[in-house]
Amino acid sequence: MAQPLLQVEDLRTQFFTTRGVVHAVDGVTFHVDAGETLGVVGESGCGKTMTALSILRLLPDPGKIMSGRILFRGKDVTKMTDEEIRDFRGNDVAMIFQDPMTSLNPVTRIGSQIEEAMTAHERFTETLARGRVIELLKRVRVPAAESRVKDYPHQFSGGMRQRAMIAMGLSNEPDLLIADEPTTALDVTVQAQIIQLMKQLNRELNTAMMLITHNMALVASLCQRIIVMYAGRIVEEGPVEQIFKSPQHPYTWSLLRSVPRVDEARKDRLVSIKGLPPDLSHSPPGCKFHPRCPFVIDKCKDEPEPPLGEVATNQVARCWVLMRNVKQDDIDAAKQSALSKEAAEKLKAPTAELGGTIGG
Repeated sequence: MAQPLLQVEDLRTQFFTTRGVVHAVDGVTFHVDAGETLGVVGESGCGKTMTALSILRLLPDPGKIMSGRILFRGKDVTKMTDEEIRDFRGNDVAMIFQDPMTSLNPVTRIGSQIEEAMTAHERFTETLARGRVIELLKRVRVPAAESRVKDYPHQFSGGMRQRAMIAMGLSNEPDLLIADEPTTALDVTVQAQIIQLMKQLNRELNTAMMLITHNMALVASLCQRIIVMYAGRIVEEGPVEQIFKSPQHPYTWSLLRSVPRVDEARKDRLVSIKGLPPDLSHSPPGCKFHPRCPFVIDKCKDEPEPPLGEVATNQVARCWVLMRNVKQDDIDAAKQSALSKEAAEKLKAPTAELGGTIGG
């Protein structure tokens, strides 16, 4: 088998705070192949973005990579010198950040910012970089690119700014593009355009993509493989179609049932996941998901989490109670319990608050 483009091995990233040590990334292992699109999903705070920032060594203080290896084409990123890591960022791996408005300089023209991204890494001369800017904007479907290249970020809509960020990410022709919530705050039609654009770029340029999102529909549209993270750890991994059809970890099952599905004949009511993700500085004992899991057993509370184990061909999960072993009666009871709790919470809510929600 060919060597993976990116190989992350037992990565542990921690933040040392006054409240304790936050285990943001806790023993994560995965790979990305050349030309592949990998989805990384989970709720906010599960460690998706911190994993990406660790790969680029862009962790904010007081974050630190404590152990593990990040191999890009066989070379360990954690051992690169400052000069090597600057060359690695942008040339080999580029990142599209979550909010394009805060990532773009508001007082510099869009074209100048894309040009600077190329010249800063010395991949292209100033003359070549200047000539490629309009070509890049056309590639990401910015209309009237010849005139829009002189616009400032505030003159671009949200979708157009996201396209400009994608153009900037692709400017140095990286082998891997990390996209952190690339469709956040965009309306549905613009989301569809960005999805179609990323599909086309992946086909045309064979650029591998690591898509960080909580949008399961986006993963279904773009990705070949999916990683599900919870509390800084990978809880399930496998081909997208396989996991959507047969999720084995209760958290993955819950995620899929909290979003609408158009590919199912039976339209069940959406079921929310009760509770909140754990505090990563004081994680619960045993399985980190057990306080919220509808299928919890005593073993989940008392024993350490199991390692990732094979549950099907190319599919692994970390759980004592796999969904294939859960009886249908227990699944129906879990759905009904979640719906009953949701209704009870609505009844407890103050009338004024409910009225304000409906009126707003």
